[in-house]
Amino acid sequence: MTLSISGKTAIVTGAAHGIGRAIARHFVDRGANVMFADQDEDALERDLGEEAHAEGPVRWFGGDLCKKLTINNLLSATLDAFDRVDILVNAHRSIVLSDPLCVDEDAVEEMVQQNLMTSLRLAQHVGRRMIAQAGKSGDTGPAGSIINVSSIAARLTHPELLGYSMACAGIEQMTRSMAVALAPQRIRVNCVAFGSVMSASLQAALKDNPDWRDEIRRGTPAGRIAAPAELAETVQFLASDGAGFVTGQVLTVDGGRSLIDPVRLPAH
Repeated sequence: MTLSISGKTAIVTGAAHGIGRAIARHFVDRGANVMFADQDEDALERDLGEEAHAEGPVRWFGGDLCKKLTINNLLSATLDAFDRVDILVNAHRSIVLSDPLCVDEDAVEEMVQQNLMTSLRLAQHVGRRMIAQAGKSGDTGPAGSIINVSSIAARLTHPELLGYSMACAGIEQMTRSMAVALAPQRIRVNCVAFGSVMSASLQAALKDNPDWRDEIRRGTPAGRIAAPAELAETVQFLASDGAGFVTGQVLTVDGGRSLIDPVRLPAH
């Protein structure tokens, strides 16, 4: 079984910070060509400005992926740079608290658009490109791998995370549906549902609520919060040919937290 992704081309969204950045960096270190995509164009330029050049494995793309034209432009930029795309990691996550009883609340719609719909649209565009690539090459091997990012919030009950939880649950169902649709084209679709990871959003939340750190540790059998870099290995496995018979799965990486999680413990 090979876990190598060397020589493959990946698009990683949410790549300016936290989990997405850790995954994208890990992929580069493992020999992949990587398009770092994020709405935070300034952060991408600061991080990758000197590294992204014509002969190297790194490029970056800044733009709002809620816009359909931006998704088209991202795919075009990736093909211009690397001529193909083999892996998509939908690692962008946005978390906004919401009041489930507020009839004027628009945070739910925002979460569905930013987390679910952007992942769906990009997966659809990239999936079609993967099908076209496989048809041109005449190869009968793996044609591509799409990995979505979800959260254990999809299965737990946190009223203040209503919109985010709904979006994550949608991402998991999207994963299963697209896995069945794309399996005949030899494209695998899987999802990684994270527990508490020291992401950009959790770092911000802990600044405002420092007591949460100990609460999360106590509520996690592994007794700690994961580092973003730890999760990149899991994503690499799903992206690699070593996971060639794995599709439509939601792999939970949470240190056992979802097995015992109290209802009110914050999920990020």
